[in-house]
Amino acid sequence: MKPTLGEEEAQAVAEAVRSGWVAQGPRVAEFEKAFAASVGADHGVATSNCTTALHLCLYVLGVGPGDEVIVPSFSFIATANAVRYCGATPVFADVSAETGNLTPETVAAVRTDATKAVLVVHQGGVPADIPALKASLGGLPLVEDAACAAGSTLNGAPTGRGALMAAWSFHPRKLLTTGEGGMITTDDEELAARMRRLREHGMSVSAADRHAAAGKAIVESYGETAFNYRMTDIQAAMGLVQLRKLPGIVARRREIAARYRELLAPMGLRTVRDPEGATSNFQSFWVELPDAAPPVGDVLAALAEAGVSARRGIMAAHTEPAYAGHPHAPLPVTEHLTTRTLILPVHHELTEAEQDTVVAALAAAIGLQTAVH
Repeated sequence: MKPTLGEEEAQAVAEAVRSGWVAQGPRVAEFEKAFAASVGADHGVATSNCTTALHLCLYVLGVGPGDEVIVPSFSFIATANAVRYCGATPVFADVSAETGNLTPETVAAVRTDATKAVLVVHQGGVPADIPALKASLGGLPLVEDAACAAGSTLNGAPTGRGALMAAWSFHPRKLLTTGEGGMITTDDEELAARMRRLREHGMSVSAADRHAAAGKAIVESYGETAFNYRMTDIQAAMGLVQLRKLPGIVARRREIAARYRELLAPMGLRTVRDPEGATSNFQSFWVELPDAAPPVGDVLAALAEAGVSARRGIMAAHTEPAYAGHPHAPLPVTEHLTTRTLILPVHHELTEAEQDTVVAALAAAIGLQTAVH
């Protein structure tokens, strides 16, 4: 993966620097409104990254010590870490073999009286079945980790539309990047207002609003212990340009994914694909290795030797040292996917010749024939 950046982003960042307003200010507010509108949400709350966004979402729900939050193990470790930041316990649920996402059945298998919320991930940009999950939870709060999902759709609407809260990432591995950075979208005005205060030390009046009040002396107050989770105007300037490019980036990703599937189909390899009623942005393109193939580590080493930079499949947080001994239900699908999948190169400038090289190298690494010439 490499970000899709150009002269427009460079100029926007330079203009922010020349303006003298480089911390959280008017460009952040503009980016919040634009991004929220792009996913059909009423409010956007920009943050320093998606991990801090997830933390704020759980924090405003009152998640704390003694509470459990159901999460997939099949996700970057930040998903589980955000629960721990609140002093609560992440409870790992298994995922669908088809999508890599939580399902009503996998959530029900680990739900207890201590469950405070469910944190669902749209893994790799593949939308989870949010209507089914909501219908199964009986009012239990559902927070969406949409870190990878900008530009994906569910039932004809942008992923994240109608969410209680959805958290987004703008890390360089995502389709839309601000370097680092995150966002929370919600339709709840009170939640949005509180999270804006919490990201800025709990100040009753933001620094931007104080500076904008020319000729007036405004003294802020601090109603609760809070955090410094702010985005900068430099980042937001880049984000505004990236947001305009997002539809084209998604379209290009989907072209690349379709061609990968076409090339890999004769080899009998299962790959990530659109769920029914949804479209993925293909933030990641994973392929499942056959049982007879060598271990993923050996395949990755062979690909690297052939000049192909691939990556292991999505991690399983419960197998990492940070969560050693952490209680969880049996997670057979998670453990299979994390040990038998790998992620192939996908980025805006990937050429057909490069795709052919990737597929040929993969075929050679696992001992299969390829139709690529």
